Amino acid sequence: MTVVFDPERDLTVTRIIKAPRAAVWRAWTTPKSLEQWWLPAPAKCQVVKLDLRPGGAFETRMSEDGGAFMPHVTACFLSVEDQSRIVFTDTLTGGWRPGDQPFMTAIITMKDHTQGTDYAAFAMHRSSAERKKHEELGFHDGWGTVTEQLARLVEQSR
Repeated sequence: MTVVFDPERDLTVTRIIKAPRAAVWRAWTTPKSLEQWWLPAPAKCQVVKLDLRPGGAFETRMSEDGGAFMPHVTACFLSVEDQSRIVFTDTLTGGWRPGDQPFMTAIITMKDHTQGTDYAAFAMHRSSAERKKHEELGFHDGWGTVTEQLARLVEQSR
């Protein structure tokens, strides 16, 4: 399925990661690896659920400044295509249950590139107001930072 970017409702971050696609995929799909890069440092991430299948739960918690872990993402995987695409939404939780506070659907893509992996994180929102809210919350800084952390993690392990 091809998704068309809607600048009124969508946000995206792209990067060429100088590591094989399989390494990027493992960093996304292994809880201990995901915890190392999924939140902008110095915040800490805890993966609670990572059931990589359509309908599977995706749940993380965050701790800022070493405090207690609080809810971060509570979502449902819609599609998981080995080493190429992950789609999740907070509109639903695991088992296709309705989510408490629907906000976005994310599409993560990974493609081979001559330098490694062409990586894209795409956030779709139901309205331009929701998109603007996400942008004002720091989408580009936050998602840009975690993409940088992901790249650093997999590029160092080469």
